[in-house]
Amino acid sequence: MTPSKTIDTDKLNALIEINTLINSNYSDVNALLAYILESAMRLVEGEASSLLLVDSDKKTLRFEVALGPKGLEAKKFVVRMDEGIAGWVVKNNRSLIVNDVANDPRYSPAVQKSTGYETRNMLAVPMRVKNECIGVIEILNKETEAGFTHADLEVIEILANQAAIAYQNAQHYQRSRDEIAILQDQIATDRGYHTLIARSPVILEKLDIVERVAKSDSSVLILGESGVGKELFAEQLHLKSDRAGRPFVRVNCAALPEGLLESELFGHVKGAFTDAVSNRKGRFEMADTGTIFLDEIGDLPLSLQSKLLRVIQNKSFEKVGSSDTITVDVRIVAATNRDIEKLVEEQKFRSDLYYRLNVLPLYVPPLRQRIEDIPELAQFFLKKFNREVKKEFLGFSEGAMSAILAYSWPGNIRELENTVERACVIGKPPYVREEDLLLNIRSMPDNNTYTDKSLKSVLNLFKKHYIQKVLEENEWNQTSAAGVLDIQRTYLSRLIKELEIKEK
Repeated sequence: MTPSKTIDTDKLNALIEINTLINSNYSDVNALLAYILESAMRLVEGEASSLLLVDSDKKTLRFEVALGPKGLEAKKFVVRMDEGIAGWVVKNNRSLIVNDVANDPRYSPAVQKSTGYETRNMLAVPMRVKNECIGVIEILNKETEAGFTHADLEVIEILANQAAIAYQNAQHYQRSRDEIAILQDQIATDRGYHTLIARSPVILEKLDIVERVAKSDSSVLILGESGVGKELFAEQLHLKSDRAGRPFVRVNCAALPEGLLESELFGHVKGAFTDAVSNRKGRFEMADTGTIFLDEIGDLPLSLQSKLLRVIQNKSFEKVGSSDTITVDVRIVAATNRDIEKLVEEQKFRSDLYYRLNVLPLYVPPLRQRIEDIPELAQFFLKKFNREVKKEFLGFSEGAMSAILAYSWPGNIRELENTVERACVIGKPPYVREEDLLLNIRSMPDNNTYTDKSLKSVLNLFKKHYIQKVLEENEWNQTSAAGVLDIQRTYLSRLIKELEIKEK
């Protein structure tokens, strides 16, 4: 659309500046849309504004951004496409100036009744992509009594076109960025490694320990409940060591029967037993010059513990059925979810082997003790399963995230991953809802729940994480972040102080 002569020079310059800005940054869709709305309000002297996006499947309009005195309350509403002025704009794909809202038959008072915010006059303009209406921009309550003019409408129509293009570009950018992240994670997975998510101070402290001990060749014993990510820490120990370019070999000591485990670890020669039709390398030989990860070491049979002790002490062993000694240079990292000290007391695990393995102990705390990691992990799994189930969830509803934070996760990260996958399968975009999670929080025993179970504490955790995420996405610009959050900058500053949010 070509601007007419009714747009003055100052507004035209502002539009050019806005156009330059919104087409140079696609990193945060909501930040872009909030910026456009703020500009729209300023240019036509409106008191409040909102941007509603069309959900064609549900035939509804949802408030993606709402600015003004009751913006937060307005965002809770979903509008049917067959009601209200916004619904009329979508249906007819036309703009409206309504300077007497109360007496307009197309006006639906539902939002006003709930929020208490009175709408006197309104501009409502469609956002179009290839002439299809994808959303509506509304500007409410002109500051002057005369009401909105056709010149105002023309300005907002130009901004609506810019907003539609910016939204589409930002979506493409976000989708591409997510795909790149997934591909990078897939490459790491193809190499046998996993992404380690770390936000909580306790895990960052553990990673600092990993950095310091990785260069050593001493054995490391990783302790922690099932599903806490012990294998990921073993990977980090290898990747941060001088052996990073060498083999990283994994063995689950609980997954193989005793009769096969010795051959799996140390190899065998042809004819050593009935099925030994050829010579075979064992895992220790495969790991030569690299690292071997012995998971569930507490389940290693006593009969093999002495042979493992010899490997640690002498770096040598014999294959099953052979008397030839093989020498290897292997760094041993072991892990268990069992109480290994109790196993030693009960003489089910050799004390000398335990002390050899436990040179550098590393305890990985359960998920319930590192709650700052939970939202980040949930978002990571959501992006992963978005692609697998071919849906586009934007995130978790406030109720869903509160439930995730309130749950104690006895199965730790593995249970969280399974829960998010299930929610993606049964849920419907744009947001994962609490009921999609199928979490039975009440059934959890008290000793597995957080010390502070109050709703206030859980919501504060959610707010802290979310505000920090928005601040990071806006490079810690509090004015921009406040716009995305739909709150005053002074209130954001107070929340940063109250919630002890710090720039990393």
